[in-house]
Amino acid sequence: MANITLKNIPDKAYELLKERAKRNQRSINSEIIMAIKNHLHLEKPNPDEILAKAREFRSKIKVKLSPEEIENAINWGRP
Repeated sequence: MANITLKNIPDKAYELLKERAKRNQRSINSEIIMAIKNHLHLEKPNPDEILAKAREFRSKIKVKLSPEEIENAINWGRP
């Protein structure tokens, strides 16, 4: 694999990359590689992985809403 050295990365871009890397439990280098792959569409998303991540995220949510509560929230304030 090739190596690249990045210079003059804007502070805001670096901070965003650092935050995303932490959130995704990756190094900044790995996060940059993923950002490049996603931007260039080098890898298609795996539906099973997306579903697994969604289920994991849902399991961490403390608030559980019934389908009726969700429907009421969607329709709240609508005529």
